[in-house]
Amino acid sequence: MHRTQVIIDDKHYAFLKKKAEQEKKSISQVLREIIESYSRKSDVYSLLSVSGIAEDTECYGKDHDKWLYGKK
Repeated sequence: MHRTQVIIDDKHYAFLKKKAEQEKKSISQVLREIIESYSRKSDVYSLLSVSGIAEDTECYGKDHDKWLYGKK
């Protein structure tokens, strides 16, 4: 983990503090969870971000019976 300092508006601090108290967590933990949630929604850690890295010019989805069962 890395330690960092951020400057936020009073309303954002109040939100984080209230959320942390409700969930009995630290403000840092709540902020980490918010960042994690955002990163998932932004495809930072999704399968879509790696789609196509192993493309094959011979094997296509439509030919799955051929490759799995030897059917023509």
